Amino acid sequence: MSIAEVKTSADQKMLKAMESLKTSLSRIRTGRAHIGILDHIHVDYYGSSVPIGQVANITLIDARTLGVAVWEKKLATTVEKAIRDSGLGLNPMSMGELIRIPMPPLSEERRRELTKVAKSEGEHARVGVRGLRREANEQLKKLLKDKPKALGLTVPDMPVGSPGMDGPEYKGRKDAYDVLLVTKNLMNSDVSTKVFTSYRS
Repeated sequence: MSIAEVKTSADQKMLKAMESLKTSLSRIRTGRAHIGILDHIHVDYYGSSVPIGQVANITLIDARTLGVAVWEKKLATTVEKAIRDSGLGLNPMSMGELIRIPMPPLSEERRRELTKVAKSEGEHARVGVRGLRREANEQLKKLLKDKPKALGLTVPDMPVGSPGMDGPEYKGRKDAYDVLLVTKNLMNSDVSTKVFTSYRS
């Protein structure tokens, strides 16, 4: 694995950790309605567990009320039960094919509980990111310790911002470019290259 691959892998994993945090925080019920609060709810659909969004259209009726319009009327009871049993503390009201979900006002006790939940989710994400950073650092240290048998490094095409192409005439411009590691096969003397690290503009 090259330095560029370590960086790319760490970036992708950290991005997933942040997306997971956003999803977790979106599930926290506040006094205002937002359709994302129902995203994690699954409904039994002919023997299969599917996301609620695949059997109904979720809309915002007003600032404190969600509307769930099921596509098949016979699913209304099933969807209503799934919402009620979701652990969100919601009390849906079925009106034919439309299920109204009023957001109950928050008590002071509930606000304190939500604050604790949000802090816990944030700390969980921080711990995860720290672990990913530590893992990436260990991989980089290993790469530096296990030096490859290389002929050298090269930057193709002389991009602006690379060594020797960073003079004042370029006015601080920096193009994205890859630094390639040049290696030689001792068995057949074939020369090959691979990305050693990357710089983005």
